Amino acid sequence: MSTVSWITARGLFGRRRFLMLLPLPAVLVLLAVLCRSLGVDPGQWAPPVLVGLGLAVVLPVVALIVGTGVLGAEIDDGTVVHILTKPLPRWQIVLPKLAVAAGVSAVTVAVPLYVAGVLADSVRLGLGLVVASALGALAYSALFLALSLVTRRPVLLGLVYVLIWEGLLGNFVSGTRVLSIQQWVIALADRMAPTDLLSTTVSVPVAAVLTALVSVGFTVLAIDRLRSFSIAGETS
Repeated sequence: MSTVSWITARGLFGRRRFLMLLPLPAVLVLLAVLCRSLGVDPGQWAPPVLVGLGLAVVLPVVALIVGTGVLGAEIDDGTVVHILTKPLPRWQIVLPKLAVAAGVSAVTVAVPLYVAGVLADSVRLGLGLVVASALGALAYSALFLALSLVTRRPVLLGLVYVLIWEGLLGNFVSGTRVLSIQQWVIALADRMAPTDLLSTTVSVPVAAVLTALVSVGFTVLAIDRLRSFSIAGETS
């Protein structure tokens, strides 16, 4: 498994798509620092920066880029053949790739969220955002990794979920929030660091259970889907 993880990490950091991860977290930190230095009330800038940008855009977009790339890119360029010919159970391929995707996504997002959380309120909020965003990164990564094995358009479907379901419908149809990873992250962060800067209608138990179910369920789906791939890299 360590070999698969190393190959995955090396391939991910060697691709140009990794450079796409950097601008959004940098903007998040820059906005937080700018607002704090100008003396803007945290109640005015923290919700749109932490939630509107950090949890609604940076976290899912970074997870989408990484999650669809750790295996989807190998399927697209045909190098998945080399992995499929190895005498490895499919779970020993999927789990290391999921670990790399979730780890890279979590680190990329957690650091700027921690900085923004500290500037907005306290170290406790920063740490709460770190833990919650890491759990969210795992759920998002499992979802997007599975999508890369289910469809040839994982990025498109991922954007539909993030922009339409979580973004558009989540803002206007409150019932959809219970199936929103973004809202689960907000609920978990608010539980670990209660603050008026974060708010959601999703309860903490529901958020915790659904985060676990999505992470495990889509991982199982990805493993099962990979078993149906032939040596040519196509589903049988």
